Amino acid sequence: MTKLLPLIHSKANPNPEKNLYKRRHPPWIKAKISNGPNYRDLKQLMRGLNLHTVCEEAQCPNIGECWNDRSATFMILGDVCTRRCMYCAVTKGNPIETDYDEPRRIGEAVEYLKLKHVVITSVNRDDLPDGGAKIFSECILESRLRSPNCTVEVLIPDLEGNWKALKAIVEARPDVLNHNTETVPRIYRRIRPRADYKRTLELLRLSKEMAPEMLTKSSLMVGLGENTTELLETIQDIRNTNCDLLTIGQYLSPSKKHFDVDYYYTPEEFEQLKTASLKMGFRHVEAGPLVRSSYHARQQAQL
Repeated sequence: MTKLLPLIHSKANPNPEKNLYKRRHPPWIKAKISNGPNYRDLKQLMRGLNLHTVCEEAQCPNIGECWNDRSATFMILGDVCTRRCMYCAVTKGNPIETDYDEPRRIGEAVEYLKLKHVVITSVNRDDLPDGGAKIFSECILESRLRSPNCTVEVLIPDLEGNWKALKAIVEARPDVLNHNTETVPRIYRRIRPRADYKRTLELLRLSKEMAPEMLTKSSLMVGLGENTTELLETIQDIRNTNCDLLTIGQYLSPSKKHFDVDYYYTPEEFEQLKTASLKMGFRHVEAGPLVRSSYHARQQAQL
């Protein structure tokens, strides 16, 4: 297997460069300014239709690039999450009532904006018996009805292991089903207290088993304190579910209240992770400092 550059991710063996970037990001963490006509169109429409995008809620650094490419990630089921993951900028608390008109508005937005690719994701809704699967399914169907040429990707929560709910989403036939693994098993419960690593892998495995022709996808954040061996083992675990697509990006702490960045990977280290992952058999891998789960999603859906 490709030998990675030495990565130091432990408080006991600190990275001397880490302190250099304690108060600022390293020079290779630099997002493009969000602007352009497509970007402005999308932003105005979101407000007009009372829709949320994870691009905004999660402070994605690639929002300008994706929106100008006519790709967008809608966040359904409200903007309040029932879980308290230590890396996420989305508001935590008790969600409002489910908006059953949301699928129609999603379909309208996809059609009006002439989107080439849409990603539909959500907050965790553990308060709902199906985790929001019915709304996911209806959003997929509405998007297809109004824009048959637009590819549809869903980025779903773990549904608390409700595989009947998962089947309902799969049967709506998204082009890509994405579920993020996020990090290595040792750190899982620290940053995702109500998630389960084995359940994540089982969801990916079952999704592919239910619909072998559907692309499956997962994503990892790095820089949370994992070591190289753990990271490569986790990537292999994901591939063992027959997952097709993988994205790997740098974790960036949204605020002082969130989990600290332990290590900033260099662009060269991301390239090595990409090479190692492709050798495991993934059809496509995106890896880089600013890569997020929906980065270049349209291009991946066409593989």
